[in-house]
Amino acid sequence: MPALLRSRAETLAGTLPPLLAEAEHLAATVLLGEHGRRRAGQGDEFWQYRPAHPGDEARMVDWRRSARSDAHFVREKEWQAAQSVQIWVDNARSMTFSGAADHPDKSQRARLLALAVSILLMRGGERVGLAGLTLPPRTGELQLLRLAEAFSAQDPDSDYGSPESRGMLPHSRAVFISDFLGDLAPVEAALTKAADRGVKGALLQVLDPAEEAFPFDGRTIFESMGGGIRHETLKAGELRDRYLQRLADRKARLADLARLTGWHFDCYHTGDSAQPALLWLFRALERQI
Repeated sequence: MPALLRSRAETLAGTLPPLLAEAEHLAATVLLGEHGRRRAGQGDEFWQYRPAHPGDEARMVDWRRSARSDAHFVREKEWQAAQSVQIWVDNARSMTFSGAADHPDKSQRARLLALAVSILLMRGGERVGLAGLTLPPRTGELQLLRLAEAFSAQDPDSDYGSPESRGMLPHSRAVFISDFLGDLAPVEAALTKAADRGVKGALLQVLDPAEEAFPFDGRTIFESMGGGIRHETLKAGELRDRYLQRLADRKARLADLARLTGWHFDCYHTGDSAQPALLWLFRALERQI
């Protein structure tokens, strides 16, 4: 079995170096302590002493420490229960858009962030998998290679994507990364289902700077990446204000959906460094784990 696992891992790794190496480099910019989730709970490692509170059971009191003072103290251990995190990255055609040659398309940056946050979570002792039924949350290098393989796959079958909400584990955590430019009804349905199962997480909207600024004027042809939607205008500049308002309304709705379901929402632009987005993702999940 070890030889078989090594062979499979080497086979997977042979096709993945660019994305995996870039994600490892990005993850290395985030410095983690020995344990990324320091809080009281079940575990073996001593964390801290705290004063005893009304309602604490006598067996919780550390009598040796309490004997050195006039107060009673409880010995707390660090929480070490592994949490499951499931990730969905939009693989639709809209994510392949890039408005300039000097920065990556939305899909490239979304997959990089998904794999980098997976690395950080696994280093913190969490189990990570894909949203849906294809790759349940696990730990280990082989799981990381499987995630890298999944995030490297490019087979878009629609103009806009919908979050995968099947197989959500009760009281787990989730990450949805997308441009969220399609119908928001599936997003609302997925978040509602997540809330019903006690699942909390983070929504990260990835946009190209051109989609944020709308730098178009004069005769312009707008076409979806799959060619299913096409609009031609002679006065693109006159559409700017209406477009920016609709984009702002969309962001506000996503933020409201996240707040109502106990999730976090943020918007990231592909022209910016990936590190702040990774830090935000990790901290958003850390607050919920």
